[in-house]
Amino acid sequence: MQCRKCSRKAGVETDNPYCKSHFLELFESKVANAIRQFQLLDRKDRISVAASGGKDSTSLLYILQKLGYDVEALAIDEGIQGYREGTLAGLREFCTSHGIKLKIASYQEQFGFTLDELMSRSNYKIPCMPCGILRRYLLNKAARGYDKLATGHNLDDEAQSVMMNMMKSNIHLMARLGPSTGVLTDNRFTPRVKPLYFCTEKEVATYSFLQGFSIKYSECPNAPKSFRAMIRDFLNDAESKSPGTKASIVHSFLKLSPLLKQMPVESPLLYCAECGEPSSRETCNACNIARIVIFK
Repeated sequence: MQCRKCSRKAGVETDNPYCKSHFLELFESKVANAIRQFQLLDRKDRISVAASGGKDSTSLLYILQKLGYDVEALAIDEGIQGYREGTLAGLREFCTSHGIKLKIASYQEQFGFTLDELMSRSNYKIPCMPCGILRRYLLNKAARGYDKLATGHNLDDEAQSVMMNMMKSNIHLMARLGPSTGVLTDNRFTPRVKPLYFCTEKEVATYSFLQGFSIKYSECPNAPKSFRAMIRDFLNDAESKSPGTKASIVHSFLKLSPLLKQMPVESPLLYCAECGEPSSRETCNACNIARIVIFK
């Protein structure tokens, strides 16, 4: 099979066949175009990249640095034994080899317990919900002082998020989605952006493999227990039967997004009485979770 862009033999096939060089060029142009179309980043921005050591965030770090942006990596160590140690080791190696500063913030240092300890000392059956709350809290706090927090969310991730919020009737939460997230601004919020927004998970995996990144292609051991995993499997099945389903969901959401963002905010922005971080309640969810563990 011939590359769609040249006469060379295609070694890569996603939606269309490409040779290696043209696939890499196409992927990087997708990222650059998303940044330009939605004005996600400015050349003067100091950017913190939420990095896990996986394919998405590693590819994002590499491309943003290649495009000339001022990037640093921010990793969250949740304390998942047998998993996070390996991904952080790979991330350290990548950042060292590419001259990227790496900052690691941990649940242990911030909250006084790991995710594993949280699960053993609480009544939570599935770790993803409390972990998501603590992770978002810590990312926002650790990224304060940067102009933007870039995350490695891809098109598959966004399609899943749209469907999850629709199925749970979380319309106000869905309004926060998009290439640039959130509906409220505050000097304690670091704006979050998703430069991989139009790149599929398959394309990201292909890009990271072709670039030879020495990363572990493994997911969090808790991921299969989540609601997101169920939606992911559902959408993968739909995509196999009707190609383009995920992209259609995302593009449909983008058409609705301006209307969703005009909806009145359900809860005013407050500041947690215990930690002072932005919250929709008197005490933020992260402090409520920490209290459960501390006093259990």
